[in-house]
Amino acid sequence: MDLNSASNIVLQVLTQATSQDTAVLKPAEEQLKQWETQPGFYSVLLNIVTNHNLDVNVRWLAVLYFKNGIDRYWRRVAPHALSEDEKSTLRAGLIANFNEPINQIATQISVLIAKVARLDCPRQWPELIPTLVESVKIQDDLRQHRALLTFYHVTKTLASKRLAADRKLFYDLASGIYSFTCSLWNHHTDTFLQQIYTRDETAMTNSLERTLLSLKVLRKLTVHGFVEPHRNIEVMVRKEQQLKIIFFFHLPGRSIEANHVCRDRLEKTIILFTKVLLDFLDQHPFSFTSLIQRSLEFAVSCVFTEAGEGVVFERFIVQCMNLIKMIVKNYAYKPSKNVEDSSPETLEAHKIKASFFTYPTLTEICRRLVTQYFLLTEEELIMWEEDPEGFIMFLMFCFSFQPCTEVLFIDIFHEYNQTLTPVLLEMVHKLQGPTNMDDTQTLLIKDAVYNAVGLAAYELFDSVDFDHWFKNQLLAELQVTHNRYKPIRRRVIWLIGQWISVKFKSDLRPMLYEAICNLLQDHDLVVRIETATTLKLNILSLFKYLESMFTLLFQLLQEVRECDTKMHVLHVLSCVIERVNMQIRPYVGCLVQYLPLLWKQSEEHNMLRCAILTTLIHLVQGLGADSKNLYPFLLPVIQLSTDVSQPPHVYLLEDGLELWLVTLENSPCLTPELLRIFQNMSALIESYLRACFNGITLAF
Repeated sequence: MDLNSASNIVLQVLTQATSQDTAVLKPAEEQLKQWETQPGFYSVLLNIVTNHNLDVNVRWLAVLYFKNGIDRYWRRVAPHALSEDEKSTLRAGLIANFNEPINQIATQISVLIAKVARLDCPRQWPELIPTLVESVKIQDDLRQHRALLTFYHVTKTLASKRLAADRKLFYDLASGIYSFTCSLWNHHTDTFLQQIYTRDETAMTNSLERTLLSLKVLRKLTVHGFVEPHRNIEVMVRKEQQLKIIFFFHLPGRSIEANHVCRDRLEKTIILFTKVLLDFLDQHPFSFTSLIQRSLEFAVSCVFTEAGEGVVFERFIVQCMNLIKMIVKNYAYKPSKNVEDSSPETLEAHKIKASFFTYPTLTEICRRLVTQYFLLTEEELIMWEEDPEGFIMFLMFCFSFQPCTEVLFIDIFHEYNQTLTPVLLEMVHKLQGPTNMDDTQTLLIKDAVYNAVGLAAYELFDSVDFDHWFKNQLLAELQVTHNRYKPIRRRVIWLIGQWISVKFKSDLRPMLYEAICNLLQDHDLVVRIETATTLKLNILSLFKYLESMFTLLFQLLQEVRECDTKMHVLHVLSCVIERVNMQIRPYVGCLVQYLPLLWKQSEEHNMLRCAILTTLIHLVQGLGADSKNLYPFLLPVIQLSTDVSQPPHVYLLEDGLELWLVTLENSPCLTPELLRIFQNMSALIESYLRACFNGITLAF
């Protein structure tokens, strides 16, 4: 394809390909697909991408086509591979001028260059890194930023390569540019810190953006660029400097207000600092040994002392807790039972940990975790009142703060249980007996302490007489019906669920079942759902209470409205049916009548339908031959679930096949309706055989 004569044609077709009219769009896409293998096509695309006078959407589409072409045609062995001459021209053009004005296009160009670098750098493209190094020194703000952005994406891509030869090349690269990258990071960081006093928001934003990008490069070099970083003095010095920078950001008076234009980017930078430390600890635990003391001092100071109050933010607290947890749990820092078998590095790290985690430090961490971080927040209490099901789902699917605090507590308690057990038991002892209903703070602290006792159940096995506590304290707390006591009712029934598999006498189960029956009638929905969860963990000998419990669970299933909550309650019902098997027959009439309605309502919720299928499997097994009465609903469900021409089969097929099997196993005879489902079998076999043969072909 001649470059000069083709540019206008390609530009016209690209313009058509950005159209919202499918009659114009489709032919343009077909034409571009045909041109993908034509010599010179990517040179034309590069000209279009770098022409800033053209429409942004056209340039965006051109860079995407160019980027996709790298994956398909850049390798020498690829069909219709680009010629070496054209690739050489493209490489030179890509790094000729870092002046792209549109951020989104600049990012795509940087990713595109990184894709080429993965294949060609450094052998076929030795000038790439030197060009980037020189370009990030340019004083022009735009060119400097674009070059630094490209520098990051190239480093990130090269660091991801895993073959031994590629790793060796990256080690060589890292040793060559590490000092420069550190200087670059220092420069932009110092510039930003100086600009804090000038309050020039534009300058601060630019400097902080460059600080963030240079730190991203430094992260890849530090974590992946050295076999043994602790033998490189410069690497370790830089780690110390990073800790100093984080301390600096959190000195009183230097923090940036929450509504400041730089606040969000500053928080991202601080989080990235902590990610460097976490990655370094994960990949090079022994190289991290010299940083253990400072890191622990820093993290504990920010999270568990007054120094961090009002300054730290939630994501940063999570990162600090992760840092503490990784140091506490790290197997590289744990000596063998026979100390003489441990390496000197392990003994040194263990010694540092032991000197830091003294009794006062551990006590303060434990107390603050429980009485500060375990407390239900005002926002959560409001959610409990206004949206009970949303509150339950929030607790179930909370992926950051709450689980992080609980996991840290479990890990520290496991590691230092002899020290912390008396501390926790003292907290429990102070909270026993009646609680003033008007003292909300004490109620929340009791909830938090009981949470801690549940999380540490296995560690407290020999220290807590749970049976005595259940009979003389917890059972009475379950009977307090005051509305303000509902957090304690919910927590106590949860706590019992945690201890059931640890330490709970069988002769106490009737008392527990009575309590569960009462709580399943509680006026608070959250308490009832938590009670259902505990019942699922304790389905052993509930036959005496089967009718009442099944009825109450079914009423709860009807009452809840959210899909996730219905799935949760339905799963409890399934567990009950599975446990009692045929004894469920007298009580399932209401559920059998309700499931068709629920199936219809869940048409857009395939995961709920999977839960319904699981329930039907257990129902059929429990009903045996009587399951034929379910056929008007059951057989269409199997038909739909096993029909590979129906989109929902992707979600329903596995459970649908199992339901089909148990239905056949429990059928007194083969009815015409049952035989009709076998029409799905040929397509099923064909689909699975094709998948198997494709897998075999790929394997060989």
